[in-house]
Amino acid sequence: MSFLFDDFKGWKSYCEANDMKLFEPVIEYEVQQKQRTEEFIWASLDNAYTVMKEAVQTGLTEDMTSRSGMINNGAKKVYNHPVTVLSREFQVLISRALAAKEVNSCMGRVVAAPTAGASGIIPGVLVTFQELHDVPDRKIHEGLLVSAGIALIMEKRASIAGAVGGCQAETGSAAAMASGAIVYCLGGTIDQVFNAVAITIQCMLGLICDPVAGLVEVPCVVRNASAAAIANSSAQIALANVNAVIPVDECVEAMGEVGQSMETRYKETAMGGLAATLTGQAISKKVLIQDIEMLPDEDGE
Repeated sequence: MSFLFDDFKGWKSYCEANDMKLFEPVIEYEVQQKQRTEEFIWASLDNAYTVMKEAVQTGLTEDMTSRSGMINNGAKKVYNHPVTVLSREFQVLISRALAAKEVNSCMGRVVAAPTAGASGIIPGVLVTFQELHDVPDRKIHEGLLVSAGIALIMEKRASIAGAVGGCQAETGSAAAMASGAIVYCLGGTIDQVFNAVAITIQCMLGLICDPVAGLVEVPCVVRNASAAAIANSSAQIALANVNAVIPVDECVEAMGEVGQSMETRYKETAMGGLAATLTGQAISKKVLIQDIEMLPDEDGE
């Protein structure tokens, strides 16, 4: 019987009891619970990572202007800007996370990891990480499996949907998945991987979901970039064996409790936060008018 990803403590115990690497119970879960072959799983991972890389490239090379006009090639502007805040690597990381998410906002092809609203985080993080550390695709695929296991637990014990738990559930989960994958790929211990997840959750806890005009554009795109930065900082901290103090399972429980306590207007309804500002409301009315103008007339034209 495969491990059912009820909690992180059980995942660690299962790996230790069966002398398994952290990604292996995820493979076992997919085979036994989803009736998928290992060959299919690895091929699917390869395909998913290819789509992630393509989204990053598309966002940095093609026109990324959304119909609302709120997204207008921001990733390319960041990537090509002559002034760097920290380093060129940091600039590239941020621009890649923006790029992949802009592709989603402009109706392009992305990987929902774990959701389309957070689809820039793992691509931005892992593509940059792989480039910096010269990690083979196979290791990245293992890291993606680890991130999938993280998502399974977070979905079960909290949420990965903005409509249920706010943006902490979407970008927060994706950042935790990315951070755990980084630590795993760098040879971190199970405790270090889970510590990275815990630290990331602590940093993202309480983030609301307030999409302007109900579109997954503002502030969603820039939050993908900030979440990518948090994923890397959490990984760096965890690798140094700095303790998160609050165990990862308790952090996930806290995320679930915060999500349940959050008012409905802060959970993807476009009724609170930035969406409720004067400018946000004006944009919403403009988008609504555009939608009405695009509707066919009585003759179907």
